[in-house]
Amino acid sequence: MTRTPSRTPSRSGIRMTAEERRGSVLVAAIAAFADGGYAGTSTEEIARRAGISQPYLFRLFGTKRELFLAAVAAGFDRVERTFLEASAGLEGDAALLQMGLAYSELLGDSELLRLQLHAYAASGDETIRVAVAARFAELARFVAERTGATPEKLAEFLSTGMLLNVVAALQVSVVDGMWAGVICVPAELAALGAPAFGTGAS
Repeated sequence: MTRTPSRTPSRSGIRMTAEERRGSVLVAAIAAFADGGYAGTSTEEIARRAGISQPYLFRLFGTKRELFLAAVAAGFDRVERTFLEASAGLEGDAALLQMGLAYSELLGDSELLRLQLHAYAASGDETIRVAVAARFAELARFVAERTGATPEKLAEFLSTGMLLNVVAALQVSVVDGMWAGVICVPAELAALGAPAFGTGAS
């Protein structure tokens, strides 16, 4: 006999499967952790945003750490999908450049950006540090294998990405000083029309 997936009611009255509910909780968790980080976000707050009870949240994810890591993993997955789509049909430097352009645009999503920064900030927790380091290494391997980048080019790509994280988080713009005009967008990205941060990104 085939079992029908168990469903729980939502605020709208539509019943959701456990997997659907996990997805909605994850969306709420990403927003909450982006605002408060791992240490500063309570499971009560996430449950409230998701419209469920705290005990049910723990039934879905087990622990706050498990939920945080699931949120961080979703962010890494999104970056990898973005790189894959941006580099479709390309290879080598052309693929790497399009990945960089796509990433600069992706950072316009401040929620994704802040979640990523909080993932690094939470590395005082050894379990989180190991998990986040593994995902960062996995992303680096993906870029290297997809583009064939040399170690030197890969290092430049990743370090530029981290610089763009800082620029986007601080909403630096060319009007903030000469140094900002230099670091806002690498020259090769600016030549292709990459946006400067701090000029409308939120």
